[in-house]
This record gives sequence, C-alpha cells and structure tokens, in this order.
Amino acid sequence: MPKAIVELDERANRVINIVKAKYGMRDKGEAINKIAEEYGEEMLEPKLRPEWVEKMKKVMKEKAIKIGNVKNLRKRYEGK
Repeated sequence: MPKAIVELDERANRVINIVKAKYGMRDKGEAINKIAEEYGEEMLEPKLRPEWVEKMKKVMKEKAIKIGNVKNLRKRYEGK
C-alpha cells in the first residue's frame, strides 16, 4: 500500500480527526481512506447513482423535438 507524508492545514486536520473519531478508526490513514471513498462515490461515479438513473429514464420517455437543421435550431433557441 502506498504511503505518503502530507502537510495539512488546521481545518483539514480537524476534519480528519472528526472522521477518525466518528468511525472509531485507529489512525488518520483510515480516516483519509474513508474520506476518499465517500468523495469517490459522490464525484467519480454520478452516473451510477439511483437518482441519476431515474432522471435519465424520465428523459428517455420524453418526446423528441424535431429540429431539422442548424438554422431551425437557432430560430427555436435564440429567438431569431
């Protein structure tokens, strides 16, 4: 497993200590892994979240709008 020496500001250190205490972890490394896991789920895989899947199902059921060409597209959305 990779090891790292990092410099943390006071706020980041407090956050890591809170996560460590909340989950009863032995060291800050476990807390950092937990934070990375949570962040990864939220930020790196949004397409797999159930809310996103439901939203896409609704979008796919909507009727398509036929535009035709770029001129018609501009007329529709730019008001020209």
